[in-house]
Amino acid sequence: MELSIVRVCCVLLSLFTGLTSGLDITSTGPTSIEKASGQSVKLDCQFALAADDAGPLDIEWSILSSDNQKEDKVVIFYSGDRAYVDYYPPMKGRVHFNSADPKNGDASIILTGLMSSDSGTYQCKVKKAPGIRSKKMLLIVMVKPSKPRCYAEGPTQEGKDVVLRCTSNEGTNPLQYSWEKTSPNKLLPATAVLDPVGGTVNVRNASASASGTYRCTVANRVGTEDCILHLNVTPPPNTGGIIAGAIIAVLLILLIIAIILFCCCRARHRKKYEKEICNEIREDVPPPKSRVSTARSFTVGSQRSSLGSMSPSNLHEYALKPQYDKIPSSEEYERPPSHVPLPPPTAPKMAGPNLSRMGGIPVMIPAQNRDGSIV
Repeated sequence: MELSIVRVCCVLLSLFTGLTSGLDITSTGPTSIEKASGQSVKLDCQFALAADDAGPLDIEWSILSSDNQKEDKVVIFYSGDRAYVDYYPPMKGRVHFNSADPKNGDASIILTGLMSSDSGTYQCKVKKAPGIRSKKMLLIVMVKPSKPRCYAEGPTQEGKDVVLRCTSNEGTNPLQYSWEKTSPNKLLPATAVLDPVGGTVNVRNASASASGTYRCTVANRVGTEDCILHLNVTPPPNTGGIIAGAIIAVLLILLIIAIILFCCCRARHRKKYEKEICNEIREDVPPPKSRVSTARSFTVGSQRSSLGSMSPSNLHEYALKPQYDKIPSSEEYERPPSHVPLPPPTAPKMAGPNLSRMGGIPVMIPAQNRDGSIV
């Protein structure tokens, strides 16, 4: 309890002595600075000492935390006649004192290669016992707009609504967009509606006069960028001709399909017809006449010569002999071997007197072998 009371007394004493001491910050610059990323900035902190400020000089620059629960980040400090410039790793090599000897009254610092993460509230604190003084300033590092992209959205035809868009992927808000026509004249179409925040131009019921070159410019407080768009509004297409062409194309396709189907059916029918004709020829057509007539003439002649030499005594034997030289019919030619009819049964023998009585002529028949040759 006594220790805490002592500490409170010490703090009150230091504040009272600081208010009454001669140490003072003399800088009168702005308390808020806006810079673009990549640029450099000087944070001004000038001070003056009094004769009664006899203690050691300490200068400290820090980034105040937005959350009271977190500690402030010390960026650079001066103590014991020595500057510590690489104390804060994210700013290593990018921060240094403006004066080579800050104890002469210049505690200002220079930040180079600014990044958006460098934004924050900076505090300059000068301590020389018994006095303490500090100054705060806000640094806003803004990102310059990136090169925008210009394009037309939707069909660029007469009578249609054409939307011109302009977008920038990088840049600290707020971003402002503006459009202008550069050729053939500098007037936007009468039906154009501009959106400076969204970066669009809506040209309603576009006509051929809306064709030309347009420029879009995007800007914020630290820079500007622009892009060029060439717009060509064309007449509407001939929808009637397109529909007629589509119908003709469909009809041609259907006609080609019908022709292919017809040719396939006709080829199949012709193949079937030829197959049936071949089957009929195999079943109904008799063998060639030349072969049959030759065989018949040979056999008839052989029979006549044989009959001429027959005698009445062996005529009945000839009648009873197997007729090997009988001419086969066309059905027998085409019939398979398994369907050849069996020879007729043997006729009863007839006596010579009976044969004479019936008007037969006795003929002497020479002996023959099974092949029909005379022995």
